[in-house]
Amino acid sequence: MDFRRGIRRDEPEINFIPLIDLLLVILIFLMVTTTYSRFTELQVNLPTAGAEQAAERPAEIIVAVSADARYLIDNKPLSFGSAASFGQALQQAAAGRPDVTLVINADAGASHQSVVNVLEAARLAGLAKVTFAAQSPASGAR
Repeated sequence: MDFRRGIRRDEPEINFIPLIDLLLVILIFLMVTTTYSRFTELQVNLPTAGAEQAAERPAEIIVAVSADARYLIDNKPLSFGSAASFGQALQQAAAGRPDVTLVINADAGASHQSVVNVLEAARLAGLAKVTFAAQSPASGAR
């Protein structure tokens, strides 16, 4: 005999709304109390120097290289025949000046080979100190 025929059994139901409310409150709490730190920022205290600037600049030879492969040594035009002849011109410009620095002013459109030619001539001339002049983007904007 089945006495429970008329009684229906309800399935248990889980109500998620209070759980969602609780998680939302916890999330808001965590967002408000979290401290955000910046990892990209680095505090650096740079040293300061009290020395005066040098009264005279070191001896420099300025070589300019244009975009169309023209060369100037101390504002005097010179054609590039070979690295040896250009090196001799650099030696003549450095004659009588000890500890000379070669400054290369290369145009942005100059080929790499033009600059390498000057470096090779400087090596042949025995000039060990070589630097490149650069222009900041703000002052070079046209």
